[in-house]
Amino acid sequence: MLNFLPGPILFLLSSLLLVINTVLWSSLICIGGLIKLLIPISGFRKASTIIMNRCMWSWASVNGGILFLIAKIEWDIEGLEGLKKEGWYLLISNHLSGFDIAVLTYVLRNNIPMLKFFLKKELLYVPFLGLGCWALDMPFMNRTSAAQLKKNPKLKGKDLETTRRSCEKFKSIPTSIINYVEGSRFTPEKRARQHSPYRYLLRPKAGGIAFTISAMGEQFTNLLNITLVYPDSAGNTLSEVMHGTVKRIVIRIETLPVPQVDDVKYFNDAETRAQFQRWLNGIWQQKDEQIHQVLLKYNSTQVIDDAVETKVS
Repeated sequence: MLNFLPGPILFLLSSLLLVINTVLWSSLICIGGLIKLLIPISGFRKASTIIMNRCMWSWASVNGGILFLIAKIEWDIEGLEGLKKEGWYLLISNHLSGFDIAVLTYVLRNNIPMLKFFLKKELLYVPFLGLGCWALDMPFMNRTSAAQLKKNPKLKGKDLETTRRSCEKFKSIPTSIINYVEGSRFTPEKRARQHSPYRYLLRPKAGGIAFTISAMGEQFTNLLNITLVYPDSAGNTLSEVMHGTVKRIVIRIETLPVPQVDDVKYFNDAETRAQFQRWLNGIWQQKDEQIHQVLLKYNSTQVIDDAVETKVS
């Protein structure tokens, strides 16, 4: 609607609206979290969680409204069919920008439960952020380092037990958890530094998703493999969106069965870990080709020549 305005004005307007939207809903979530903390009754906490999730839904919806206001976006989305708000989902996705979370929460908000993230336990003590994430029932992990395990072998397996306990509440409330298996946002520089075998992706890390599946795999309905592409972005996607220059967002969603992970074998047997990594590499190789075809379809300047090596060892 306002995309006729100059880019700098759109940037200032979108920045102001996004800040107001985020401060408003995060404040309500934190207030709800404080009330939830002071009234430790399970039924009340469950009801509070539902309300807090609705606040996050509202945040995502308003973000979509702001996007509609400042930019003329063409959405190219495939794979929403068959998804259910009453399901339990584990999501894996490529990661391109800080804008990714806003995109996925907006697009998926009416199709699956609101997205949650596994967070480091240390974040629980960050003012406002920790309380807000706790109010939304995001699971906090206490990852034991290799040095700590070597010093105290009795700690082995404690992380998994802690995570399983923190996820007990998800048995009664449908949940979606997202895992960015690349561990970082993609840039050509990171790709080169990693010697990544993919054209548009960093190397996927299997440990985090294996940990998640081993902790609560039996609760998940499906695994959702999400591919996100901004064909006309030059790389600084969030800034470009706020300047109104991104015109198209492409999302492909593939529904897969959740693989089984035996935590005893995975964490103790090198071949089991290698087999799981090969499975993930195969998904990433297909994702890399899918991104390539999308970029070709829209004549994107991001297209990398087919001669680039894409084999996964």
